[in-house]
Parts: sequence; C-alpha cells; structure tokens
Amino acid sequence: MGRANKLTVLAVISAGLFLGGSSSALASQRTHQITTDDFFDIGSMSNVQLSPDGKLAVWLESRWDKELDKSQRDLWQVNTKSKKTTRLTFTNESESSPKWSSDGQYIYYIGKVTHEDKKAPYNGKSQVFRISRDGGDAVPMTKEVEGVSSFSLSPDGNTLYFLGNKTVKDKDEWAAMRASHGAPKYAHGERKTNPLYKLDLEHFKQQLILDDDKVVWQFSVSDDGSKVARITTTDNELVNLEGWSDIEIYNTRSKTNEVLEDTAWREQAPSPYGWLLGLDWHADNQQLAFRIDFDGHPGKLFVSDTETKSLTEVARTADVTLNSSDIHWRPNSDEICYRGADHARVKLFCTEVEDGKQGDTRAVVNGDVVIGSYSFSHDGEKLAFSHNGLDHFPDMFIADADSKRAKFKRITNINPQVDSWILPQISVVKWKAPDGSTVEGILDLPAGYKKEDGPLPLIVQIHGGPTAATPYALQHRSYGRSTFTANGWALLSPNYRGSTGYGDKFLTDLVGQEHVIEVNDIMAGVDHLIDEGIVDGDKMAVMGWSNGGYLTNALISTNERFKAASSGAGVFDQRLQWMLEDTPGHVVNFMEGLPWEKPDAYTHGSSLTHADKIKTPTLIHIGENDQRVPVGHAQGLYRALKHYLNVPVELIVYPGEGHGLSKYQHRKAKMEWDQKWFNHYVLGQAID
Repeated sequence: MGRANKLTVLAVISAGLFLGGSSSALASQRTHQITTDDFFDIGSMSNVQLSPDGKLAVWLESRWDKELDKSQRDLWQVNTKSKKTTRLTFTNESESSPKWSSDGQYIYYIGKVTHEDKKAPYNGKSQVFRISRDGGDAVPMTKEVEGVSSFSLSPDGNTLYFLGNKTVKDKDEWAAMRASHGAPKYAHGERKTNPLYKLDLEHFKQQLILDDDKVVWQFSVSDDGSKVARITTTDNELVNLEGWSDIEIYNTRSKTNEVLEDTAWREQAPSPYGWLLGLDWHADNQQLAFRIDFDGHPGKLFVSDTETKSLTEVARTADVTLNSSDIHWRPNSDEICYRGADHARVKLFCTEVEDGKQGDTRAVVNGDVVIGSYSFSHDGEKLAFSHNGLDHFPDMFIADADSKRAKFKRITNINPQVDSWILPQISVVKWKAPDGSTVEGILDLPAGYKKEDGPLPLIVQIHGGPTAATPYALQHRSYGRSTFTANGWALLSPNYRGSTGYGDKFLTDLVGQEHVIEVNDIMAGVDHLIDEGIVDGDKMAVMGWSNGGYLTNALISTNERFKAASSGAGVFDQRLQWMLEDTPGHVVNFMEGLPWEKPDAYTHGSSLTHADKIKTPTLIHIGENDQRVPVGHAQGLYRALKHYLNVPVELIVYPGEGHGLSKYQHRKAKMEWDQKWFNHYVLGQAID
C-alpha cells in the first residue's frame, strides 16, 4: 500500500468490468452529483441465501419508504445464471431470516401480517411464513399468540423447529406485592421465555420439545435432530449476555440437558464479559462451533466435540479479527467458515478442524472485498455472498467455494442509479502515531481532485464500536461519507487503535487508554493530511455516532482545532454510562474495573472531566429511548455548553428512537443539520 507517510490512492474498479460494460463508457456517463436525497434511494442487501442446487439465491433488500417513514425489508430472488431478479414479498412489515427448503421449492422466512380480527397468525406478531420460489401468496406456518423469535429447518425438509415466546412471572417472595400493585413498572419479576417446538411439515402436527423457562437467544439443531444447542440466560435484559450466558446441549432422545464448561471463554478469557453467539453443528452431529466476542479484546471461535468433551480454539491468521456471528461448516467438508476483518476489508475464511486439531486456513475469495453475508450450496461447491465495492453498494456475487484461488462474478445490480454518480476518490492512507505505531484510515476525496488544486476543508468521521472498522468501500451514510466529498470536502475515517483487522495488539492497546491513545492516533492522521497539503488545518470538523460520538466529545474537549462538531449518541461521562447503559461490561472492560475499583480511569476517560476546554460549536444528536447511550449524556453535554461555557450548541432529541435512527424524517433531519452546521461554522456560509 506504499510507505507509511505517503498517501496512496487505490484505483477504482468500474462496475462495467463485472457486468460486461465498458469502464470508459461508464465513466463518461457519470454526470450525477451525489446529494442527501440519494441516500434514501439506496437499496441494501443482507441475509444472502443460496438455493441447495446453487441455481437461485435470495436476499433481503432494504429501502427507505418516505410514506411509511422507515426503512423496509423485502425478499428478493435472483437466477444465478441468467441474473434475472424477482421481488417475492410486498408487505409493509420487514421480512427476516430467509431459509430454503431442502428441495429448493420454497423459501421460509419470518414476517408479520395483521388482519381485521387480529387473531394468530394474522395478529401482527412475528410468524414463520412459506412462499414458493415462483412467487405467489405466502402461507403462515406458525400461529403463535405471542409470535416466533427464530426458526430452523431440518436437512430432510420434513421438520420446522422454532422458538416461541411466553411471558413468565417470577415466583419469589415479592411476587405477591408486585401483583397487588400492578400500576408501577418493576425492574424485574417478568420475563419473556422461549419454548422450543417442532412442526411436522408433512402432517402439520406441532410438538413441544423443551420448555424450561429459559430465555433463548439462539439455537441450532443437529442434522439428525438428536441435539439442540442453545445460548441461554435467565432474564431478557441484555446485560445477562455479558458473562452470564450459557451454551446448553439438550439431548432430545434422553431428555437430558448439559451446560458446556465455560472455563475457556470465562476464567481463561481476557474478560469475563463476553457475548456468546453463532451456533452451528457439523454434519457429524457431534462437533458444535460457536463464537464469543469481547468489547476491547479479540473474539474467539471454538469447536466443541460433544461426545469426547474436547474443545478446540480455532486460531486466526495474521492480523485478522473475527467479524459477526455467521459461522458455518462448509457442507461436505471439515471446514468451519467465518468472516474476518483484515485491514479495512472483510473476507471469508475457512479453517479445517478434524478430530480436535486445526488444519489449514484459507481466504475463500481474495482481493479488496468487503463481504456482508454469505451462503453455500448444498454440496458445498458454490458460494454466494454480498460485497460492497469501491464503486457499488452491496451486491451479490458467486464464486467456486472449493477453489484455492476462487474467482467471483457479480450477478446483481440493485442500485443501477449509482452507475451515473460522480464518485469520490477512495483510498487507504497510512501515518505514524506519536508512539511510532502505524495507523490507517479511509480517505474520501472529491472526484477529480489533485493535490495541486490546494488544501481542502476536512471532516473527520469516526466509526463506532470501538471494536469495529471503517471499510475500504463506497458508502453514502447519514453519519458522513459521500455527501460531503460531493460538496468539496475531504473526509477521513480513521481506523484508530482499538479497531478490528489490524492485529490483536492494535485492538487491545486501547484498553485502559481511552480518551488518550485513539485521540492521538486520529490527530496524527489529521496532521499527516495537513503536511501532505491535502487538508486546510483552519477548516476542519469532526463527527461520529456511538463510540464515534464519544470520540467527537473527546477530541473537542482536548483541543480547539475543530471549527464544528456533530456528536451523535456519544458518551459524556463513564460513570453515568456504567450506571445506565444496557451493556455495562463494555465500560468495565475499557476502564479495567468497576467505578469504585478504578475511579481515576473513569474520571480521565470522561469528556465531562475536560469539558471546560470545549470551544467548538457542537450539534448533539440522541434518540429519546437510546438504551446503549442514554439521553442523559446528551443532556449533560448540552447543559455544560449552553448554560456554563457559552459555546454554540443545538440538542436534537429524536422522539421514539433508540441507538440508531429508524425514521426517514429523522435521518434526513440529521444529515441536513450536519451540513448546515459545518457549512456555517467551518466555511462561513450564511444560515438560510
């Protein structure tokens, strides 16, 4: 990628190379300047599922609907040979979790339908539906009064397994008091548990398999139906997943239940606050693969042999960090496959595991890929996956899953309007942090910009997590990229210390160093761009959401170099965050202890402590019902700036929203506020 202190711009690959068009002809057609409204015209792709024979594939396509005031998911299908696409569902409720029947004739999914009488299965609750691959009306498979949370299909296609929902009231010594005073809301005492059922798809007889009043977050049934793996907790609160969750194996023949020994991912892990996720059985009905993630520490992948009771931790290669929960055994093989972050790319890796021993690991497809979801054909020979490239948003690609060097081809173009867009120049840029470490970021520059054109105003757009990374791909987001470059800005998305895909040490360096090391990383990147003559150091803004909001607060409270800021859902005080957020283990991990154990860490890691240094005009965005970063943080930052520090500030609270903005009008408001704010305070434009 070039030497550390030299800007390297990587070539953009034309979509025409994938779909048979001429790249030069396509370039000449790029006449559309990207706007805010273009964001709401982008379709996104998720949950790619390849049919058993590999001839068809389905996915969930999300698009914004102005009339519904939300983003809407529908089920689509493509013929992998002819590339013909077909929309299968047309409801006003988002579908989820598509799965093929074993014969490839039907697609099962979770959906919601409401009829006038509001009786199950048409009661507006999530139910399992089935639709023909040829289209037509969807047929409900379940009719649960409280709905269905998840499902799976047996390999022979004869059985549908699903988790129902059941309300359980705790029977402790205070149960009677809670019942007699039902008006108040209580912090505990009532739970939604998940009994497991199976439905015979030949005779449509339903049978309860297991109801032990457990909250089940995920389940997986072995191919022969003899074992059910579940991730369980005793309560619905998300905090219970952080170190209090179990993996249980239920034997359907002996009716016995076993909890897997957790020493390897609790006592022997870098943190006890790990998130169990991603269950998948090998076809031998014996080996169970699963994942665990840790905020601030590398996630782990395990294979448990449930017969021999042995446990294998699958080692990762080079700088790869495990990404997401979608792990799968490749059919007809001993390879466990998983997505991994690798230097702003997301690749699919497969590792051989046999008899408790790890073999070779390979990247199934090579190149600058950012894979979103993937699926194998029944024989394991073909692979379908979504990929976000430099000149297109996520589209579906097909590859040979068994090849050492698999070539892949694009088979969809769900956003043809992008072919006419004037695209930003997207590059990977590297610099040295103050401690000598190499740090990378993604730099977006206006189309046609050359260094001799002179320095540009800069927006530093900071990713959340922090255990995440900004990908090397085209993005048009309400949190930054594309709109600003179209209006003449440079935009830097730094993958600062704590980001994934740069090795374990790079990830864990942030632990105990929040508000210091990543701030230095980011500012070193800014200075590098100024030194290169690309950025005007007197015209800079900073923005981010979630941990990006926290770092926006950190940057403006430790220097006065930014003329404007947009802080979205950002932590202001670490003690308040531990007290109120739904995943307090996150704070404990980074602060290296509880508030009474590490008071100095909580003090220094809070922008509240340094708030008197803030001079930057700041927009504050927050969802009214945000459980991850509760509204008190935004209110505290606003109070400090408005009433005590006399800093220009606007607090924007989005009604009914959580940690993300789900409403069309809210997303548009955020984007337009950011642009007006930055244009005024950085570029000096009048407020119109």
